[in-house]
Amino acid sequence: MPRKRLDLTFPPRQSLKPVIYHLVKDYDLVPNILRAQIHPAQEGRMVLEVTGSKESYAAGVAFLESQGLTVREAASDIVLDEELCVNCGLCTAVCKPDALTLDPETQTLVFDKDKCVYCEACVIACPRRAITLSF
Repeated sequence: MPRKRLDLTFPPRQSLKPVIYHLVKDYDLVPNILRAQIHPAQEGRMVLEVTGSKESYAAGVAFLESQGLTVREAASDIVLDEELCVNCGLCTAVCKPDALTLDPETQTLVFDKDKCVYCEACVIACPRRAITLSF
């Protein structure tokens, strides 16, 4: 089954509604919350990986939008400009899921896409601006 990553923005009035529950129950989608920051009566954001059929996915996204959420496709990858990168490792220090590591033998940066939650901490930490996100 296809898997897609979504970047959801919750308006304050929707922050306590069980929208993820409805994706499972009503649309037969399997959600995996990669990152979330949602507080009562405040705007919130969530990066969500969704697995399911094309039809269920489309219906689920339509449901989220009908509930007032802003739905965008999440970043699909990080891009490393190898000419700018000096393999200093600062990005690895802020990468909590260990998606970025330094190879101990070559001392070069290694990216594991499956571990990445697209928090953008590495983008902010890079002093040379060698890391960007692609959408």
